[in-house]
This record gives sequence, C-alpha cells and structure tokens, in this order.
Amino acid sequence: MGTGFPGTMTEVKRGDVWLVALDPTIGHEIKKSRPAIIIQNDLGNKYSPITIIAPITSQGMEKAYPIEVPLTRKNSGLDTESKVLLNQIRAIDKRRLIRKLGKLDEDTLAQVDEAIKISLGLVRI
Repeated sequence: MGTGFPGTMTEVKRGDVWLVALDPTIGHEIKKSRPAIIIQNDLGNKYSPITIIAPITSQGMEKAYPIEVPLTRKNSGLDTESKVLLNQIRAIDKRRLIRKLGKLDEDTLAQVDEAIKISLGLVRI
C-alpha cells in the first residue's frame, strides 16, 4: 500500500479502487481524500512511480452523464453507491495512494473504457 517514502513502488492494477489523497487542488479540480479507479495500464503501473486515476463521488447521483459510470457495492467493493468521473482524469504520484478499497468487475471496467473514449473525444455521442 502507499508508504509515503520516495522510491517505493506501490503495486496497483488497472481497475483497482483506491482511497487517494487529491489535495492540494486548484479551482474546480475534485478535492480531498476519496476513492478513485486506477485507469493506467498494468505495464505503466508496474514500472512508473506515477499512475492515472479517475476519481469517484457519491454526490449528484440524480444526474447521469455519458462521461460518468455508476458504481454499486456489488461492482466496486465500495460501501456507497457512487459514480466515476471520467472528466476528472489525472496523473498522480503513487505516494497519494492511501489504501486499496476494491476492484471493478469486468463489465464496469468496460463501461469506464467507453466513458473515457467519450471524455477524450475519441468517439462521437
């Protein structure tokens, strides 16, 4: 798990759900410690001190956008129904990782992949 010491490599896998410390932030960047999905490929996760994440929120559940993926206890391992925000993708140092919370199932990870494509403009909606 995250150690906070330079040079240590935390083992993470694509699709893992981690509690991540996102502060400090600026402006409209999503804030505070919160769950996030690891979306970087496993080769990058193995060799890099950086990973790419998509944060999760339990706020605004009444609205659904194509760049968000709903999460349940069953498909994420989280205690609260939430959604992944694929418009807030960011690279982080692995020292921001606090602890592993769960892992997405394959179907949900496929939905995340589609939402990433929409968020990055790789497909038309």
